[in-house]
Amino acid sequence: MDWRRFAEQMASLARDLLAQDSVDATMRRITSSATELVDGCDAAGILVLHDTQVKTLAATDRLVVDSDRLQQRMGEGPCFDAAHSSQGERVFRIADLTAEQQRWPAYAPQAHRLGVGSMMGFLLFTEEEDFGALNLYSRKPGAFTEPSELAGWLLASHAAVAFSAARTHAQLEQALATRHTIGEAMGIIMGSHRLTEEEAFNVLRRYSQANNIKLREVARRVCHEGTLS
Repeated sequence: MDWRRFAEQMASLARDLLAQDSVDATMRRITSSATELVDGCDAAGILVLHDTQVKTLAATDRLVVDSDRLQQRMGEGPCFDAAHSSQGERVFRIADLTAEQQRWPAYAPQAHRLGVGSMMGFLLFTEEEDFGALNLYSRKPGAFTEPSELAGWLLASHAAVAFSAARTHAQLEQALATRHTIGEAMGIIMGSHRLTEEEAFNVLRRYSQANNIKLREVARRVCHEGTLS
């Protein structure tokens, strides 16, 4: 592997990832880069695991989605092991899935029939009960070598930073949009009922609590309908 060229590609990718305009675009760039930069990688995707519920993001191939759904259905597999590892493993490499039937008796043979030969996974984040990983697939056993693992780990390290930045930016934008909506709703209530700013906010808050509706949804209703009644 030409590590000098790889380093140049990674530097370019780091800039490219931070330039993406959304979380979805960032994730798609991460997974497409995996198939371009990591030797042996035929497909890639980001798996988010919440308890036993699996969500597949930015998959480059149907194989990724099918494998993730199979892990959820069987309740076992490399991502489940990584998520629940007490040692907090950040990387796994499965050289040959046909040799893992004792470890994952339900998942391994069916994943092999799907076309999975070998796998690698790299931790992107852990947040409360959520676990996120970049997973790389090859249709051939033994496709991933130690250099492949190192390349994948370097890619995942860049990806984790970019993914975190993109999520933080998206959360900030959502918070600002929510604040604007609540302010607009307060203005409508203040004008309609001749209330102070504090009184208008309390109207929204009490309605939210009484009806078990999030405050931002109450505010959107006021902005759309002009009233809470």
